[in-house]
Amino acid sequence: MQRTPTSALPPSPPAPAITHRQLTMFRAIMLHGNLGRAAEVTSSSQPTLSRELARLEQLLGFDLFDRVRGRLRPTVRALALLQEVERSFVGLDQIAARALELRTLKPGRLRLACLPALAHALVPHALLRFAQAAPQAAVSICPEESPWLEQALSEQRYDLGLSETAEAPAGVELRPLLQVNEVAVLPRGHRLGRKAVLAPQDFDGERFISLAAGDPYRREIDRMFAAAGVQRTTCLETASAVAVCALVRRGLGVAIVNPLTALELSGPDLIVRPLSVGIAFQVSLLLPQVAAPHPLREVLVEAITAAAAQLARPL
Repeated sequence: MQRTPTSALPPSPPAPAITHRQLTMFRAIMLHGNLGRAAEVTSSSQPTLSRELARLEQLLGFDLFDRVRGRLRPTVRALALLQEVERSFVGLDQIAARALELRTLKPGRLRLACLPALAHALVPHALLRFAQAAPQAAVSICPEESPWLEQALSEQRYDLGLSETAEAPAGVELRPLLQVNEVAVLPRGHRLGRKAVLAPQDFDGERFISLAAGDPYRREIDRMFAAAGVQRTTCLETASAVAVCALVRRGLGVAIVNPLTALELSGPDLIVRPLSVGIAFQVSLLLPQVAAPHPLREVLVEAITAAAAQLARPL
C-alpha cells in the first residue's frame, strides 16, 4: 500500500541577530529606570540608547517598554528577557573574575552552588570543618533553585554543587551524599508531640502547612495522605521549608519538611517526629568535570561529606 508522504514542518524562524551592545544598553535601562542614567553608565548618549533600543525591539518583534508621559515602563516581556540577560551577565562576571585569578596566579574563591534549604542547614556545618582545614580559603555560597542549579553546574559556572537530583547533569559527576526521610514538625505543646512516631492517620483534621504546589515533596506528601484517606485543613502554603517551620513555631499548624531544615530549627518551640511512612529525602554532590578543578575542591568535598555523615546520625 502506498503511503502518503508526510508534509514537512515549516522551518523555525531564525533567532534575531542581537548584539551584546544592545543587551548591555537594555540592561542599563532596566536597572536604572531612565535613559539619562543608563547613558552615563554605558558611556553613551540618550539618542544612541533610544536608537539601539528601537533596533532591538525591531529585531525581537515586540515592544520592551511602554512610553507613558515621556517615561519608559518595562513590559512583561522585558522583565522576562531581563532574567535571561542577567544570567548571561553573571556568567561574564565570573569569566572576568576567573581571568583575573589566572593573571595573578591566585586560586580565587571556591564557588559552591546549592539549594536554599541546604545553604541554611548543611553548608554551615561543612564550612566550619573546611575553615579548620583551610583557614585562609574564601568561599562564595550561591543558593539556586532547580533546574537552574543543575544547568549552571552543567555550564561549569561553579566549582561544585549540592542538589536533590538523582541524575547527573551533562558534564557533571554525581556522588550520592545523604539519603534520609522527611519528618513531621509540630508546635510546642501539640497533642501529637506525645507520640514517638506519627502515622498518616494522626494528621486527620489537623491544620496543615504545605509546601508550594508543584514541589515534588508536596506531591509525595499529598499522595501519602490520599492513600490513607486522611483529610487535612490546608490553609497555608509556602515554597520555603524554613518558612514552613517558622509558621509551625507560631502555632499555625503542623507540617512535613526535609529533616535537615527541621533538625537545624528544632528546639522548645519546634518538635520533630519521624513518620511511619518513609518519604525519601536525598542530597547529591555535583562536581563539574570539564573545567579544571579548584585546588581546594576536594578539601571542601571532604568537609561536606563529613558534615553530612554527622547530620545523618540523629536522623
